[in-house]
Formats: sequence, C-alpha cells, structure tokens
Amino acid sequence: MLFDYHMHSNFSGDCSTPMEHTIQSAIRKGLKEICFTEHVDYDYPDPTIQFKPDLAGYDKEIKAMQAKYEGEISIKKGIEIGVQPHVLDRCEKLVLEENFDFIICSMHATDRKNLHHGEFFHNRSAEAAYQLYYEELLNCVQNYDQYSILGHLDLVKRYKKLNSNENFHEIIREIFQTIIPKGKGIEVNTSGFAYGLGSAMPSADILTLYKECGGEILTIGSDAHEAEHVAHRFKETLQLLESIGFEYITTFTNKEPTFHPIKQII
Repeated sequence: MLFDYHMHSNFSGDCSTPMEHTIQSAIRKGLKEICFTEHVDYDYPDPTIQFKPDLAGYDKEIKAMQAKYEGEISIKKGIEIGVQPHVLDRCEKLVLEENFDFIICSMHATDRKNLHHGEFFHNRSAEAAYQLYYEELLNCVQNYDQYSILGHLDLVKRYKKLNSNENFHEIIREIFQTIIPKGKGIEVNTSGFAYGLGSAMPSADILTLYKECGGEILTIGSDAHEAEHVAHRFKETLQLLESIGFEYITTFTNKEPTFHPIKQII
C-alpha cells in the first residue's frame, strides 16, 4: 500500500515523460495512489526553461487518466509551486483560481538566482549560501500559506554539499515552528539517493528535528521525472521514518489530509 506524492510528466518544463507511462509504472510496482505535482515557478531565473504548465491541458489529461485507470490506482492532481518572496502574490492567486488536491511549496531559486546551475553560490561560502537559503524559505512560509507541505526542505545540499546541517538547525526549527501550528507538513523526497546524497531530502537529522518540534504530517515522494524512478528507495525510507518515531504517511484529497499507518505500509 504505497503512495508516491511527488512526480512529474511532460506537463513540467523539465520532464518529457508522458503521464500514462508513469501511471503504468506505478501500477506495476503495486502503488495504491499517486499524485502528479507539475512545476509552476514564476520568474524562474533561467530563460532556457519554462515552468508554466498548460493548466487546462493538465486538468484534462488528469481527468482522462483517472477515468481510464479507475479501479486500478488512485490518481490525484497536485502542483509544485516554486516560491520566492517577490512572487508569493502570484502563487496565491494561482492556487485560489485552480483546483488541486495537493500543493508542494518548494524553493528552487534564492536571491533571484538559480540553484541548479550554481549562480546562487558564486562569491558566497557554502555556509553563507545555506543560511540565506533557509532565511528566504522562512520568509516565504511566514508570508504564504497556500500549500500542503514543504518540498525537499534541504534541497540546497544537492548543489553544494556540507558535512553537516547542524549549524542550520536553529533556523530550520524556526521554519517548523512557523508551519506546524498552521497544519502544514513536509515531504520526504527520495530523489536525494539518485543525486548521490546518500539519503532522502531532508536528511535524518532534520526529520528528527521535525519530530521533536511536534511535526506529524509527512508525505513521501520520488520526484520522478522518468517512469522507472517511481517509488525509488521507499521501503528503506519508510523504515527510517518509523525508527525516528513517525507513525503515519499522509495523502491528500481536495487539500484535506488522510493519515495511513506506516506499519500497514511496510
């Protein structure tokens, strides 16, 4: 009874995989429910890529796939919104105008600079870059509430590795103290394994901190851009979550959470 709550199709600017291929892969792997989370990144600082999906086409395709695979797998409609402080009004407008089951709040650019190509790290130490990344993420969650969970919270480590996150636990704790009372959660994104990080995102120390802060809402997602990556390394990740003390994985319908005991999944 697995759920993959972070995946992309050719409705995302960085993915060419047809939605149906990913659905078929999920069925072969025995998943009960999946959620597509196509990218929307306003003012993304890379002119070579557009993270503005055809929302009408996306809605039409989701509905067609839901009808075709009814009884085989539950398919939910989500979105991954890339936040930056100066685009929060646009993000809120989108969510209020469209219907989604689930919304991931992610930060892919900081200081209006690209994380992926490394521009953000130019003329900054790794420590200074991490601090600014978390400060800007904190600013966003203090001023924006239209989401379900925070995506890959420590994504910054994918682009510039440090030996430890511990120097940033104080500001990460502040992020958790902001989102938890609002009923927001975090995701465990297993694409960290594929990128050679040795763990999901966030890492175990941050997950433990989230638990200590009273966090309970967790989703698990592969961030699959190719069909074969669906549910990548889920079993060991769920075992880690259980060892930390988490009891549930969450799914969403019309933005409302449902809690599933981890013991019944692994």
